[in-house]
Amino acid sequence: MKALICPRLGTPDVLDVVELPEPVAGPGEVLVAVSHVGLNFHDTLVIAGTHVVRPEPPFSPGSEYAGVVVALGPGVESVAVGDRVVGNEEYGCARQLIAVRADRVTVLPEHVAERDAAALLVASATACHALVQRAGLRAGDTLVVLGAAGGTGSAAVTIGQLLGARVIAAASTPERAEAALAYGAEAAFAYGDDRAAVKDAIRSLTGGEGADVIFDPVGGTVAESAVRALRWGGRHLVVGFASGDIPRLAFNLPLVKGAAVVGVFLGEFVRRERPVHEQNLRRIFDWVAEGRLKPRLHDVVPIEEGARALAVLASGQVAGKLVLTC
Repeated sequence: MKALICPRLGTPDVLDVVELPEPVAGPGEVLVAVSHVGLNFHDTLVIAGTHVVRPEPPFSPGSEYAGVVVALGPGVESVAVGDRVVGNEEYGCARQLIAVRADRVTVLPEHVAERDAAALLVASATACHALVQRAGLRAGDTLVVLGAAGGTGSAAVTIGQLLGARVIAAASTPERAEAALAYGAEAAFAYGDDRAAVKDAIRSLTGGEGADVIFDPVGGTVAESAVRALRWGGRHLVVGFASGDIPRLAFNLPLVKGAAVVGVFLGEFVRRERPVHEQNLRRIFDWVAEGRLKPRLHDVVPIEEGARALAVLASGQVAGKLVLTC
């Protein structure tokens, strides 16, 4: 079988497609023929060795996939051969066949295409978990989404709007901010190189009141500026650090604002609270069925172009999702 392999830590150009022996489903596992793999910015951090998840090479990148069950290991009764499934792991999905625990796959509804599921899973599940379980987002809240043109950011814009929030999108360029308006944002602004201007823009667009919730996959000086624009009782969601910099928070800010800084770690949430994650997925797939949630694809490329795709993703120039076909 073909597999995209990271033989040593580094930039995406270290990746290569190689032939590996086919895996076998062990007890409690299923063997999945992977059709599509969704790529995310954190995949570039995993192969660089700078993510909280740090596998030892060689390994495959890719944390979300869709495909068809082709074999069952001993003791598996929850799924059947021929079921279309979707799942996410911390890494290891960019290969034609994977053996995974049966209790970590979700059978896809008929109305959801495998390509769409692979493009939606991590971004939409992260956004839903962040906004529902971590932020307690309420209808009428003002939600500010940083990095709003990326895969996770664009999902947060749409899901925030579906949950009844007033959504303000922030992105690095005017073009990317404009694109976020199509995702459901009511207003948008670009911060460019003047990232300290984030605070002023949020305050201006909220009539001086500030944001109830800030969804932050960016970090760095953008986060340091944005957290100053939280209103009383606001919640700043720490989703990731696409800027490459971990912000330094002045702890007096949560104190004087009665605010909370809340971590969002989808992988650990799925491991610890699988039933709640499944509820989120059902909600997401219902939105897909209703035509209210659609993946925004930047490109769909074969696994042989995985290194190039991840290099584009690392450059920060992707609007929407990159998906590999296997």
